[in-house]
Amino acid sequence: MNTNASHGIRINGVSKVFAGLHRPAVDDVSLDIAPGEFMTFLGPSGSGKTTTLSMIAGFVPLTSGSICIDGKDISRLKPHKRDLGVVFQQYALFPHLTAAKNVAFPLQQRSVPKPEIETRVRDALELVGLSDFADRLPRQLSGGQQQRVALARAVVYQPRALLMDEPLGALDRKLRDQLRREIARMHRELGMTFLFVTHDQEEALTLSDRIAVFNNGRVEQVGTPDELYERPSTLFVAQFLGESNVFADDGQAIVVRPERLDLHADPDTVPDACQRRKAVVTEVVYVGNHHRIGLRFADGTEGSAMRLAGAVLPALPGESVVVSWSPSHQVALDQESEPCVEVD
Repeated sequence: MNTNASHGIRINGVSKVFAGLHRPAVDDVSLDIAPGEFMTFLGPSGSGKTTTLSMIAGFVPLTSGSICIDGKDISRLKPHKRDLGVVFQQYALFPHLTAAKNVAFPLQQRSVPKPEIETRVRDALELVGLSDFADRLPRQLSGGQQQRVALARAVVYQPRALLMDEPLGALDRKLRDQLRREIARMHRELGMTFLFVTHDQEEALTLSDRIAVFNNGRVEQVGTPDELYERPSTLFVAQFLGESNVFADDGQAIVVRPERLDLHADPDTVPDACQRRKAVVTEVVYVGNHHRIGLRFADGTEGSAMRLAGAVLPALPGESVVVSWSPSHQVALDQESEPCVEVD
């Protein structure tokens, strides 16, 4: 299906204060989303990510700041005037309408000629792989198929951007994985600006061009998936996005990912250039393609390492090891990091 040219979104100093809360739900957030970009808002419950998306969509009014699309301020426009497609976790399909009629609804509301509606609906259902299900009612479709109808309905009128709020949260793991691949394919084919909200790290890492990590109503860091994982700028980002081993060192936190750790039963086998810590293995858990090795370090802190399935394990639970890593695989961060307070 044909789409409009990609559109960029600028969030400039946006804040939202709800009555009765002791802190802003969103606190002075500024962010540029490039035309055609797949941007994800990632964070725990209460971090402000959904409130920010709702302000972009127009469902929640701003307390301060502005939101622009292609340089035009849309902050005071009604939701239906913003020309944005929105998909939620709940499908919100009309139960008495077929899949095709659900998809056609926004076009009918815009008085699109009937022949064009038929063409667009056919193309949209083909895009989401539901060409053979056009005449089925929502109750005759699986959860994954219903969400595909919702996606088709959100893009059929060629919006300037597609906003998705936890769209896969109601699906089981297998369906989530399948639909995640479909969303990535849709983004490639449409070239449309996508804004995706999730608390699922794997979804964020596999789907996004860039990720904005939210905490306490603020954006902690924005970057590509590999930038955030390999070079987190705050302790919160390091601990929220994947597992991390954190070692205190002169007022700083040294962060090392589990897959970067080497374990040695014999201390003499540790290369001289490596950093090292003593630890005791607390558990070895088989996780399919790898083992997760739980560790308790000499100072009492807990951590973990990984070994691919089939690799020789250096020690069993209760045994002592020396943990080492290359200095090039560590990141030094400020130890201070605020916990998330639920305001979303």
